[in-house]
Formats: sequence, C-alpha cells, structure tokens
Amino acid sequence: MNTLMRIVLLSLTMMVGAVQAADPLVISTGTDRATPIAVVPFGWQGGNVLPDDIAEIVGNDLRNSGVFEPIPRQNMISQPTQASEVIYRDWKAVNAQYVLVGNMVPAGGKIQVQYALFNVATEQQVLTGSVGGTPDQIRDMAHYISDQSYEKLTGVKGAFSTRLLYVTAERFSVDNTRYTLQRSDYDGARAVTLLQSREPILSPSFAPDGKRISYVSFEQRRPRIFVQHVDTGRREQITNFEGLNGAPAWSPDGKRLAFVLSKDGNPEIYVMELASKSLRRVTNQLGIDTEPFWGKDGQTIYFTSDRGGKPQIYKTNINSGSVERVTFVGNYNANPKLSADEKTLVMIHRQEGFTNFKVAAQDLQRGNVRILSSTNLDESPTVAPNGTMIIFATRQQGRGVLMLASVNGRVRLPLPTAQGEVREPSWSPYLN
Repeated sequence: MNTLMRIVLLSLTMMVGAVQAADPLVISTGTDRATPIAVVPFGWQGGNVLPDDIAEIVGNDLRNSGVFEPIPRQNMISQPTQASEVIYRDWKAVNAQYVLVGNMVPAGGKIQVQYALFNVATEQQVLTGSVGGTPDQIRDMAHYISDQSYEKLTGVKGAFSTRLLYVTAERFSVDNTRYTLQRSDYDGARAVTLLQSREPILSPSFAPDGKRISYVSFEQRRPRIFVQHVDTGRREQITNFEGLNGAPAWSPDGKRLAFVLSKDGNPEIYVMELASKSLRRVTNQLGIDTEPFWGKDGQTIYFTSDRGGKPQIYKTNINSGSVERVTFVGNYNANPKLSADEKTLVMIHRQEGFTNFKVAAQDLQRGNVRILSSTNLDESPTVAPNGTMIIFATRQQGRGVLMLASVNGRVRLPLPTAQGEVREPSWSPYLN
C-alpha cells in the first residue's frame, strides 16, 4: 500500500488517544408499529407482460420509509383497480388504514396510469392522480406515485425519485481490479456506469443541482478531485496538489467545494470557489481534519478531527473560524451527515468498550444517540434529502454491500447491487 493510500485510510480510521466521559447511549430498537397500507396490484388493460410490477415497487418504497407496512397480497380479500370497486369492509378486516389502487392503459406506445388513495377509517378518497410514460419508465412512474402518496399522508416530501451514487470494486487478480462509479435508483435498481478505472475511486457526491458530481480518482496514481457532468460525461480536474486531495463536499449553492488537502503538512479542510479556483484554508490544527459536510447556511462545516485524541465531530464557521465540538458519546464518531431539518446528525459511531462501528444518529438538541444499524464495520452513511432513510456501506457474508435503513429504526435491508465490493454511497438531492 503506497503512502498516499495510507493517508486516505488514516483519515477514515484515526483510532488513537482518549475521550471525555459521556451520557448513556439510547439505542433504537425500531419496535414501534408502522402504519398498515394496502397497495393493490394495478390493473393492466394491455395484452403484453410489463417489465415491472408497479404496485410492488410502490409498496417497497413506502415500506423503506419506515412509516408504512404494506399488507401482503395473499391477505387481500379483494383487489380493486378503481375507486368504484373499493369495499371498505374488506380493508377494515385486514386492519389496513389506507388503500392505494390503480389502473394502467396503453396509450400510443406509452402507458397511462390512474391511481387513487383512500382512508379506510373515514371511507374517504384522500388522493387521486395520473402519470404517464413508456414501459421502460414504469419504475419512474412508481416512484412518482410513492412520492405523491407519502407526501399526502405524512406532509413530508417523498424521496423515492432520487438517485444513488456508489463505487464497485471487482478484483480479477492481484494486480487487476476494476473500479466503477455507478448511478442507480435510490433502491439500487437500474444502475449505469459513469466512470470506470483500474485505480480507486473515492467519495462521490452529487452537486445540489443533481446535474454534476464530484469524486476522488487515483487514475494518475495519486488522489485528485474531479467534477463531472452526469448527462454528458464531461469532467474537469479540480485539484492537483501534492499529498492528499480528498473528501470533496458541495456547498449548498453548488458554487464551492470543501475538501481535504495535506499540501501544507497535516490533512486540513479547504474551500475552493469553483468559478475562480481561489482556495481558502478553513482549519489549522496538528491533528487530522477530514470529511467536511456543509450546513444549510453555507457558512458552517461539520468535519471529523482527532485533535482531542480520538476522532470526534466538530463544526466550524468558515468566516469567524470558531470551532465547536459536537459529539461526546462514544470513543469514535466520524463521517458526519445532517438531516434535512439539521436536527439530526448521522455518523459512524463506536461505543465505549466496543470494537464495532455502527451507523448512529445524534439529536443535536438533546444530545442523545441512537444506533440505526444492526451490522458491524459500517461506513459512509448518506441521508435521503427528506431525512427519513439512510444508506451506508457494510459487510455481509464477507462482501462489501450497501444497506438501507429507515431513520426511525423500523427497516434495515441490503440493496441489490452489482458483483464485487460495493462502497462509498451518496444520495442525490431532489431531482424534480
């Protein structure tokens, strides 16, 4: 392993020193019951078999949020496809609180979908709508219906039409590993390759406009930061400094990148204005400062630092230079991400006396910490733009995989992804 790769790994693991005593940890078991909802198989008036089951996708979306529990199809007494066919006593009998029905008809090579959502207790229709597309866009239509239904029932904008970035590594021999940067639906479906390399790819992330991404590539045998346009593939190398160039993070306005450089000695946080390429140093400490993440105000940066002994999360104001420690529970906290309302900090966490790394969430007002994952050796958490779900990298049966979990702790499931090691997930912003 070369020196620069060791620096990259060091910035991710930083496991030395001591920590202050902390309040007890609150562990979420996710036992609260989700709201039962029936997503009935949609009717289809065409003669051919469709490539995807739209109702199944909608049901999975709503389940993944941790708020809803779809009624199994085998428990459905009836399967209406339109409002006039809904018999409320059938759904009261299976304890469904809501029922979603839909009907699809062919329309000039496309598909038109009509859907309606009902409150079983009040026997009222609460949502109706339509969406159209080609057979290849069934997943897009399903995610759209999920978004509309979720927002209607919770008041929170749905995040099912978003996308995911991640990196795969397939090792063919000792000196032959293929790395690919993938973009997929948020649930891992329909993955496409954005970049392929024989050298590592790290830290991909979406710009706030969803049209650009940043990442670290070792294609020059040294880590360098690139910005790439998703649709065209056109890309630009942003950094070419000696030493570590890593962990790029977009500012909320998309005009700046925060990242880590070691050109002046220690790994420190810097900010670059992308238009002018002007560079500004943000931190200046003897320890390692890494993994920046912007607050919504565009002035606050959360980051990981071992300046107090072991890695903990701090925040700094890039104008005043003031620094404040944020995490005190546990002997390791790293890779900070904020929920959309900035009330919750998601991070990689290790409890006192334990060796396992878990995904955890800290209430920034109360300070209590909840464990969100049931796996070990977790890393790289990324949060849905509405703050209801997280995806992180972990290991399962000896292989690197991506895991989705609801922030309320009710849902934890692996995502279907390509062969090889899968890591470095990053959630997109809203795309519509």
